[in-house]
Amino acid sequence: MSKQRAVIYCRVSSKGQETEGQGLASQETRCRQYAEAKDYAIAAVFPDVVTGGGDFMQRKGMVELLAFLDANKTERFIVVFDDLKRYARDVEFHLKLRREMQARGATPECLNFNFVDSPEGKFSEIIVAASGQLECEQNKRQVEQKTRARMETGFCANKAPVGLRFVHTRDKGNILIPDPPNSDIIREAFEGYASGRFRTQAEVTRFIQRFPDFPGNKNGKVRQHKVTKILTNPIYAGYIRSPAYGIDWLKGQHEPLVALETFEKVQQRRAGSANAPKRANIGDGFALRGVVACAYCKEPLRSSWSTGKYKRYAYYLCQTQDCEMYGKSISRDKVESEVGELLKSMQPRNGLIALATAMFRHAWETRRAQAAEIRAAGQRKIEGLEKEINKTLDRLMSTANDAVIARYEQRVTDLEKEMALAVEGQTQSIEPKGAFEEKLELSLRFLASPWKLWETGPIEVRRLVLKLAFADRLYYFRNQGPRTPEFSFPFKALGVLSGAKCSNGAAGEN
Repeated sequence: MSKQRAVIYCRVSSKGQETEGQGLASQETRCRQYAEAKDYAIAAVFPDVVTGGGDFMQRKGMVELLAFLDANKTERFIVVFDDLKRYARDVEFHLKLRREMQARGATPECLNFNFVDSPEGKFSEIIVAASGQLECEQNKRQVEQKTRARMETGFCANKAPVGLRFVHTRDKGNILIPDPPNSDIIREAFEGYASGRFRTQAEVTRFIQRFPDFPGNKNGKVRQHKVTKILTNPIYAGYIRSPAYGIDWLKGQHEPLVALETFEKVQQRRAGSANAPKRANIGDGFALRGVVACAYCKEPLRSSWSTGKYKRYAYYLCQTQDCEMYGKSISRDKVESEVGELLKSMQPRNGLIALATAMFRHAWETRRAQAAEIRAAGQRKIEGLEKEINKTLDRLMSTANDAVIARYEQRVTDLEKEMALAVEGQTQSIEPKGAFEEKLELSLRFLASPWKLWETGPIEVRRLVLKLAFADRLYYFRNQGPRTPEFSFPFKALGVLSGAKCSNGAAGEN
């Protein structure tokens, strides 16, 4: 006589439980021991790693088990499982699954519960299933309460975002700290976008994609939507936000990666006029892209590559159709060489370094004198915001109109965000940091020779030199070269130009 055939079903609620005492392997071992004692022949084992009770049709292992029973309709299998909680922790789905098993002629058997086909037996079965559901819902409530309480005290209670990691402390428990090198990459992405070094979010994405170890999707790619999540997450500015728990702009207990002011500048950049992402990598070889413009139509020159017989050639060209320079290309090397000569002409005359030192010292002392006044004004603003928040909360508590409540809640959220900005402005040092001589050396190094940085620096540094040296775009005549530009304030104030003329004509024109 052939043995009764059986299948085993095992389930755990998390990946961690796979290796613990109630893991899949230990469940399978106990079920096999049970089947051996009953003299059952094991036909298959169906494991699952699914959180909570839930719909059994959302469990891959259970779906495969039911499909196996459908494929063997002529047999009547025993379905062995370790505990009734592994079957279903929801009364509704428990009863549905029992009916699915019965329709397939399968009989469930549990190591710690006897299924009895009687009114008393069915009642006991429902009571045990209901107890499992109660325990599941109580655990869920407890987790939510602990999570909410943790977040309301300024701690992140979710998975650590990229660039941050948890460390355990004796007094505060798990707290977020920067996680290099990803924290450094994210910080540079924020600061670069806020300062204009990255003109679009697409440029931020390409910057991050340069780092192969930065966490991406399952294919290792960092997509635009992930960068959006990073740039809009206030946790990097030191604040906790959780729409699920009604928490918005709560000061966190962790160290921020970027200043709140920087974070807000990024949001303003994102909310501005949309810029179409440029083609991948086309601007990486053009330092003047977005900076140099056609002197005739005032529109930015486009950059392009053309392929010759033996190599590729880089060009700038005007693509404004009604411009007389439309479609006429200019060698990239020629344009950038002439701009380099313009920067070279910005060498300070003898004796002007002393004047620059005096100017910087005056600005330094003026900044110190303004610090106390700015802090006092900031404190007055904070006190005013506190009063307005309290007043709005009083109004919120005294109304029952849902529409009015929603408006008051939004107003409180806006005020709390404004308060966070004001508080951070107060906590940041308004006075210049570091020794005057230390900062002066860096500034004068740039003023003394922007051309050296232009000649020797990578493309990001070259673009930064242009932003620091010129107050506006560079206008370029195809045949005459660059028009004398609008110089930035330090160069204009010092009058350091030795070769270029401060006129509106092209360089070299009379």
